[in-house]
Amino acid sequence: MKIDIDSTLRCDVLIIGAGGAALRCAAEIFEKRPDTSIISITKVTHPQKSHTSTAQGGLAAVDPKDPLDATIYHMFDTWKGSDCTADQNVVKTICESAWEQILWLENRGMHFSRNRDGRLSKRTFGGHTRNFGESSIYRAVFEADRTGKGIMDTSWGETLKKGIRFLNQTIGIELLIENKQCHGVIALKQKEGAFIKILSKATVIATGGSGQVYRVTTNCRQNTGDGLALVLQSGLPVMDPEAVQFHPTGIVGPGILASETLRSVGGILRNRDLEPFMIEYAPKMKELAPRDLVARAIESEIRGGRGIVNPDHDIAHVWIDLTHLPDEVHEKQIPEVSSFFKRYVNLDTKTDLCPVRPSNHYHMGGIPTNAWGEVEDKNREIIGGLYGAGECAAASFHGFNRLGTNSILELITMGSLVGNKVVDYLKTMPSAHHDLIPQSYQPRFHNYLNSSGKESIGTLRSRLRTVMTEQVSVFRTEDSISKAIDTIEDINDRALHTSITSSHLAMNQELVQRWELENLLLVAKSICYAARYRKESRGAHFRDDFSVRLDEFNHHSLVGIDDNGDCHLSRREIDMSLFEAGGEHSEKFDFIERSY
Repeated sequence: MKIDIDSTLRCDVLIIGAGGAALRCAAEIFEKRPDTSIISITKVTHPQKSHTSTAQGGLAAVDPKDPLDATIYHMFDTWKGSDCTADQNVVKTICESAWEQILWLENRGMHFSRNRDGRLSKRTFGGHTRNFGESSIYRAVFEADRTGKGIMDTSWGETLKKGIRFLNQTIGIELLIENKQCHGVIALKQKEGAFIKILSKATVIATGGSGQVYRVTTNCRQNTGDGLALVLQSGLPVMDPEAVQFHPTGIVGPGILASETLRSVGGILRNRDLEPFMIEYAPKMKELAPRDLVARAIESEIRGGRGIVNPDHDIAHVWIDLTHLPDEVHEKQIPEVSSFFKRYVNLDTKTDLCPVRPSNHYHMGGIPTNAWGEVEDKNREIIGGLYGAGECAAASFHGFNRLGTNSILELITMGSLVGNKVVDYLKTMPSAHHDLIPQSYQPRFHNYLNSSGKESIGTLRSRLRTVMTEQVSVFRTEDSISKAIDTIEDINDRALHTSITSSHLAMNQELVQRWELENLLLVAKSICYAARYRKESRGAHFRDDFSVRLDEFNHHSLVGIDDNGDCHLSRREIDMSLFEAGGEHSEKFDFIERSY
């Protein structure tokens, strides 16, 4: 059993991840600096298996030629949707560059859907409005209901043409950081069972989400919060981990996403008595209110006894009614989502009501970065050569509630911004790589492989996901969060008594699952401590025992975990630059009331 370094690779840029943010970053670097050597390591078997490929509905971007829409409206919607917790400099940067990213994708071959006039088709999504909330606006461009796949195809092709090197089924297990400077990562190549050192001048973390912390999730099996765990193990904090989004419409049973597109094309949410209930919770926007409001509305209907218990899964839900929509909508605008209902619950969206309930979907919190994706410590000091992009990072564009279609916009925009920042950074770097001796991976993996006992990794993982779903979900209380923390500590202790049946490293899935369990525990712990600290309700973080937003929490939460497993909380101020700049419409970016 060899857990020493098998070999050392060197490159200009290492990207941990191969989804939309990672590939957009690589493509930007290649365009600006074609001779750059880039290695991308990905946990999955092929970049196209990255979770970005499953994104359905579209991406928000204001067309400068649209007479009804304006970038300032998109900025306002994002700020209001975030429950006044997004950083305004980030909101401005991303919204202003959105259409440029659409053109980048289209000019490189992405097949955006078009209307009969040959123009890009648009959809409306929850919380997207014109004239500062006056009415819904059609802002999101899309490729049928497989927009993420189109982005992946396009970006992947661009990176392949320029010579990127992919290491598939390879996981990053330790960042090489010294004196606030990152020099690469220790990685495990799963197929070969080999630990390798990758020395890089710049390292970009783009590992995606952490949905597997929860039992019911739209996320794929690989989304175990690996990037967040990497930084926590390096002594760096994560930001706003308590800001976890639950998509209102997960398909009952598998939890698979039933896209917000269903509501944008006219789907109606109905309770047990077939009443369209959203008018009670969001009189103006109804089904097109932001996701946190719709998720709470559905859960409130269920808590009030107005849900329907699914006999196959013994779980309560509501209906989404699509039966009144024209056949053309089912066949051309939502074909993939319709097929999900047919495949997984044997229902025809044209004739049947479809069962949905909130499902864990997106992590608004993550690795703290500045507006250019540079990773920061708790004092806002930059870690040289280390960047974050995509869902694992928090700049923060989404604050405490992400508007639909803003996530794909963020990943391609931040991917591009990080790519440009990396190019500038490489100009200042010496030609030689700085080598470091790894500090933590060997004792950790030695313990994984040599621990003994009868505890089951799978059982502990299931228990963690269940307690997070039951106690730290759409609604939370001091008592429920504390119960979850106690359970997490117990699972952490019991994990020391798991055993791995094979000492061979090659394709040792038990070993990978043990590593994932530690990552999930770290992320869950950070979520819980931040959620217990934040004694208010804000966006997707809703406390039954503190049900209003409070000014004393007008800041980001930072959570660090030390070597003893103790959590340390600090804060980062929210950027209010749009409000502080004064001038026309600046009052719209104060801490405003959030009603729909």
